[in-house]
Amino acid sequence: MILCIGEILADMIGTNNNGITSFERFPGGAPFNVCCGIKNLGKQVGFIGAVGDDLIGKFLVDFVKSNKLDYDDINIDKEHNTTLAFVENGKDGERSFSFYRKNTADYHIQFSSLNKIKDANIVLIGSLMLSEKEGIKVADEVVKLTKKYNKLLSFDVNYRDDIYNSAQEAIDISLKYVKEANIVKFSEEEVTLLSNEKDINLGIKKITRDDQLVLVTLGKHGSRFYFNGTSKDVPTICVNSVDTTGAGDAFYAGVLQALDGKNIKDLTTDELINILKVANVCGAMACMKKGAISALPTKDDLNKFLKEI
Repeated sequence: MILCIGEILADMIGTNNNGITSFERFPGGAPFNVCCGIKNLGKQVGFIGAVGDDLIGKFLVDFVKSNKLDYDDINIDKEHNTTLAFVENGKDGERSFSFYRKNTADYHIQFSSLNKIKDANIVLIGSLMLSEKEGIKVADEVVKLTKKYNKLLSFDVNYRDDIYNSAQEAIDISLKYVKEANIVKFSEEEVTLLSNEKDINLGIKKITRDDQLVLVTLGKHGSRFYFNGTSKDVPTICVNSVDTTGAGDAFYAGVLQALDGKNIKDLTTDELINILKVANVCGAMACMKKGAISALPTKDDLNKFLKEI
């Protein structure tokens, strides 16, 4: 089983009609998106997170229950409201974010919930919690227990400097958990930011180790992996992009579900190429619909799409 831990929130996606912007709510939060993507693809998955005792929190809890995850543990926090992310999309589907996240619930996760780590193969930790002291304590406990139970730790950088006191603080904290993880996902821009190197290869060499499985998303050019001194670009497909929200999460879901139960030390180059080919398609398919979770492909959708390309 893959266990995802971190933010669950509402994506408020804006649409402009005749100068008036209206917002529609969707379930979101990077680790929760990945969790739902894994579930759609037919693998066992669980989620641990927190919401407020409010209208949006109830909406999210009801969604979690209706999605029938293999395991869920959502703390309903009576002192903090549910986190919101306001999203607006440009003409090309690229999005800009603004978080409503002062003293909100997403990082108030119960330590007792983390005992579930012992039953997982891969543990994914969300990055949004890392901007708060309480969230860092949770993340450090996740790292500790993952090592104790000899599980694989997965980390998606998902860089957001606007929720930190400074960009340098965001970089320093991100690098701390990059170093702890067995599996790490970056965008090209994140590699440059965290390494201060324009050359992606030099940047990866500077901030990761050969024994880590490192993934870099390359947008319309696909993705790249680095592992045991080998790197390879894997191309993707072209689609009509409507909304890129959650595309990286769909990609990561495609990767992690393929790795569940495997000994990553034994992965071959050919295996990794095949894993990224499918994950790239997952990411591309997620761009074809609005909303992060509603756009995630199911196993049947994915298999049908793969036969047609």
